[in-house]
Amino acid sequence: MTAPWLEASLNRVVPRGSRILVALVVATLAIGASIWLFPVDAPLVTLLVPLVVSSLMLSPRQLPWFVVFVLAVLAAVIPVQDISVRIVLTVIIIFGLGFLVLLSSFRRSRLGVAGIQGEQMFVDLRDRILRQGGIPALPDEWYAAAELRSAGGTPFAGDFVVTSRVGQRLDVAVVDVSGKGQGAGTRALLLSGAIGGLLSALPPSEFLAGANTFLLQQDWDEGFATAIHLSLDLSTGRYDLRSAGHPPAAVRHAGSGRWEVVETEGPILGLIEGATFEASSGVMRKGDALLLYTDGMVETRNRDIASGIDKMLGQAERLLRGEFEGGATRLIDSLGSRNDDRALLLVHRR
Repeated sequence: MTAPWLEASLNRVVPRGSRILVALVVATLAIGASIWLFPVDAPLVTLLVPLVVSSLMLSPRQLPWFVVFVLAVLAAVIPVQDISVRIVLTVIIIFGLGFLVLLSSFRRSRLGVAGIQGEQMFVDLRDRILRQGGIPALPDEWYAAAELRSAGGTPFAGDFVVTSRVGQRLDVAVVDVSGKGQGAGTRALLLSGAIGGLLSALPPSEFLAGANTFLLQQDWDEGFATAIHLSLDLSTGRYDLRSAGHPPAAVRHAGSGRWEVVETEGPILGLIEGATFEASSGVMRKGDALLLYTDGMVETRNRDIASGIDKMLGQAERLLRGEFEGGATRLIDSLGSRNDDRALLLVHRR
């Protein structure tokens, strides 16, 4: 294992990317020499090894030149081969794969990093943003859990949850970005970072207005989102709910054992400048629970939101009876459309 100081010194003298390039060039020359000296025993397809490794390790600036170098070595060793249909097909395949690697390098040049580095950066960004939806430490009398499921089962979705705790106040926003697929996922990555910052920096009464202003400034073709914001006082149980075109929250009253829909009204984020968002307030007492969710939980092609909410509350009555821990997972796995992103937050006062 290389000592950190030695690795840092090596990087100053010879950058890591250059060392990888030199190693790949030497390996390619060695393979080419082997094919030239032993044309029968050393197959041409061996040249695919440095080609594939280069597509993962080299920077977009280095990769095109190295691909050309590999193809030049291939052209140099062809004369020693016994030309046959198999050899011709092998050469065509290697040239074709080299062309595909070249195309990928041109696309990757927009990012400016090698394949593995780009993936690591993207995964790190995803993980940092997902951690914003993690529930902070709460007093023993409170339980909260958030769950997210994306269409297609990937960790990237247009729905997300962000949370913040300042003193005895817990703020949570459940957001549904317009659109589906990659476009919604990339907008959600950007928006979740901004929403997380606004949630911590602004008073609860100004949060949705600030998010609305931010979205209006983005000038996206599908630049709107729905959101619901919960601001909960952990010492008293008093809460304020504000909605921006989002499905309503649901509260379970321990005294009656029934779920009640809390209607909150407000325009969708990113459409109306200077929009205001009124709060619906209440108090969570011992045994009470609260659900925030996105429309993927309650709406399908064959069922409208109202019917979906009734079904969700029926499932909540059955699945959460007497046991709220793990309830968010049970609910999201049993409800909603698998073709739409879904997000759910469950809060319970023990």
